[in-house]
Amino acid sequence: MTRKKFKGVILDLDGVVTGTARVHGLAWESMFNDYLKEKADRDSTPFVPFDQERDYLEFVDGKPRMKGVESFLESRGIKLPFGDYDDSTDKETVCGLGNRKNKDFQKILRKEGPDVFESTISFIKACRQRGIKIGVASSSRNCKLILELGNIEKHFETRVCGIVSRKLNLKGKPDPDIFVVAAKNLDLLPHECVVVEDAISGVQAGKNGNFGLTLGIAREIDGDTLIQNGADLVVSDMSEISVAEIQTWFDEGIAADGWGLTYNHFNPAGEKLRETLTAIGNGYLGNRGSFEGESSSEVHYPGTYIAGVYNKLATMVGGKRIYNNDFVNCPNWTLVELAIGRSDYISPLKMKILSYKHHLDMKEGVVARTIVAKDARGRITRISSRRIASMHDPHLCALQYDVTPLNYSGTIRIRSALDGRIINDNVARYRQLNQKHLSPLSQGKAGRTVFLHTETNRSKYQIVMHAKTILYQGKSHIR
Repeated sequence: MTRKKFKGVILDLDGVVTGTARVHGLAWESMFNDYLKEKADRDSTPFVPFDQERDYLEFVDGKPRMKGVESFLESRGIKLPFGDYDDSTDKETVCGLGNRKNKDFQKILRKEGPDVFESTISFIKACRQRGIKIGVASSSRNCKLILELGNIEKHFETRVCGIVSRKLNLKGKPDPDIFVVAAKNLDLLPHECVVVEDAISGVQAGKNGNFGLTLGIAREIDGDTLIQNGADLVVSDMSEISVAEIQTWFDEGIAADGWGLTYNHFNPAGEKLRETLTAIGNGYLGNRGSFEGESSSEVHYPGTYIAGVYNKLATMVGGKRIYNNDFVNCPNWTLVELAIGRSDYISPLKMKILSYKHHLDMKEGVVARTIVAKDARGRITRISSRRIASMHDPHLCALQYDVTPLNYSGTIRIRSALDGRIINDNVARYRQLNQKHLSPLSQGKAGRTVFLHTETNRSKYQIVMHAKTILYQGKSHIR
């Protein structure tokens, strides 16, 4: 029996159900190269042909046809009037070029026919046997023709294609409109459905529409890229996943996923926001989700805040004394630095990042990262970290930091510290204000721990931190 959490599957057409990318690529290449050659001859400029691999995937794949024309022309600095959807193929407009491409596409398609992915058809049949509704959603205005030529139209209970999108004025991917309308046509809600896509804009649409599962198919685009852009799961072919496995996702995976916030690539421009969103705390103190190997910078802002610890300082602004009462950023207890062999200490984020995952488990209160990085000498290292703020003892925080060499053996040095150089400078517009709130009082060793004693320089709060580092190699306790 199929439980009612999982009720529908909405599949993209090209690259998921049928393989017309080759035909599309030939048609795009033919149309664009004819036009670019005409324009180059007319303007006496060099002819730079359409690159079927790079240009197709980056500017055209997964988009409505006219949007694909616009996107590619913009990449070449060419601005044309949009025109009308019914423009003739000899008109120099976006629609004229789009219609020229479509004429070429249909000619090749009728001659050769679409390739049908039989594994996808088998999956569709297995779903329908279990009462799962099936729809197809595509940017293509040729969707109906392709289904008919492939003799597979009978498998779909609804079709939302480029013709429907134009009639209903639907936005193209990455907006989720076509998938949402397909779900509505099946009398379902998005969270009851799976979206199956092979394009970046498609998985973005699935994510933006809050569908129960966005399943990526990594045919032309690698799986990591699809996950980074919104896919919950990735396969290389529909034969790799079963209806039962999708049902398990709806029964268990959605709930587990709902407790987590995950980033699958490093984005310097968005890092400070991510650090804020992945903060941990216990009611007494809070700690930002910054990477342990980095000090404060334009990209990173380690922060530990203790409830009620404020400090008011004066700053002369425009000849006036301005007082600002700040929530004080306390010393950074998370700093862990890494050196491989005789190299200097360097953050893995300054190396070449091969893979990256940053995850907050809100149910367990754990922020974690896994980074695989390659240094200038080609040595590949995996760094994993997990961090908590204890609910049992609100004054206690803990950090686990694992370093694993993947393609070399040698000496690895690790340096941990209590960093008291912190100032409150995260918000750029406040940096003209006096932000140095901490004064050092004492520091040193205490048995097997190190300590740092600071105080806020006006409110006189005493902040004392002790840190103890325990080192293991495998399961063996070293010190």
